[in-house]
Amino acid sequence: LDPTERIPVRINISLPRMKCEYLGIDIQDDQGRHEVGFVENTIKTPLGDDGCLFEAKFHINKVPGNFHLSTHSVDVQPDNYDFAHEIHEVSFGSKIRKISSKNIRSSFNPLKDRSRTDGNALESHEYIMRIVPTTYEEVGGGRLTAYQYTFAYRSHISFGHGGRVIPALWFRFDLNPITVRYHEERPPLYHFLTTICAIVGGTFTVAGIIDRSEERRVGKECRSRW
Repeated sequence: LDPTERIPVRINISLPRMKCEYLGIDIQDDQGRHEVGFVENTIKTPLGDDGCLFEAKFHINKVPGNFHLSTHSVDVQPDNYDFAHEIHEVSFGSKIRKISSKNIRSSFNPLKDRSRTDGNALESHEYIMRIVPTTYEEVGGGRLTAYQYTFAYRSHISFGHGGRVIPALWFRFDLNPITVRYHEERPPLYHFLTTICAIVGGTFTVAGIIDRSEERRVGKECRSRW
């Protein structure tokens, strides 16, 4: 893996009991990156009186790190914390629709529909993800790169400065050095011709059966008249 390359990330998460005004995304990694309250390409949509739909697009470096939703970037902290959530999307890289349609879509977005809306309101939620680079080589030379991943979950109570509990929603990631490759192949011409011949042959066979049935029916009618 080339650590100088960057990976696109998309997140879409509902937090039904945290107001948008308190939420931000922080990004950290082992190269020294530490961004608190990242706002570029971030959309926060209120859900009812107290909730928020949080969407963001950003890039991460190809080194271990994390991104997390928290209240770290606001000066005034909420009176109550509750990072209960439902995840709609956490995905990396390009969207390879030709692969996603073959019943392995969940491996590119396995956190989809993951819901944690019960438990202690002061809990921090943590997803530890192992990311696997995946390339799709198209006929004609096109190439897409996406990232499958697996995850583990845990929750815990975390304390900030002064012993105050400050929960957050964490996504920690590391990359697998192995790359999965898919290569698209166009069916050969003889396969197409064989299929056409089979269709045509089947059509004539069915037509012949219908003709013979009709001949037998007509023959019976003639005999019955005589």
